[in-house]
Amino acid sequence: MKKLQISALLAVLAFSPFYANVFPGETVSIVRTIADAIKWKSESIDVGNIPQGKAKIIRFEFTNTSSKPIVIENVAPSCGCTTADYTKTPILPGKKGFVEASYNAAAAGAFMKTVNVTTSESKTPKTLSFKGVVVS
Repeated sequence: MKKLQISALLAVLAFSPFYANVFPGETVSIVRTIADAIKWKSESIDVGNIPQGKAKIIRFEFTNTSSKPIVIENVAPSCGCTTADYTKTPILPGKKGFVEASYNAAAAGAFMKTVNVTTSESKTPKTLSFKGVVVS
């Protein structure tokens, strides 16, 4: 049993220098750069009370804070009750773009919906959310 423990300890020590170099310290700055490429005016919007049976358009605006153009590659609403529109052309550095969600307020009651946005800067979708109450 002691031989197994000593072997396991030696294996950990032998491979620790290898694993120490797998994730260089620069990854933090890379993640920060991607996060800073788009500055959203708001990532979550409370639309308050909206009348039943009328569509509500929620507009999320952003600014390209990077040094190169950004393209919105995909916008995916969380359910069939929501459709989306967005800036289709490349957003140049310093310029603004948008993502719009159109919510079909068919059912009365509180709701919370999301829209996932994928851009050329990050393949990890950014989740935008909106909530409110449909009143009859």
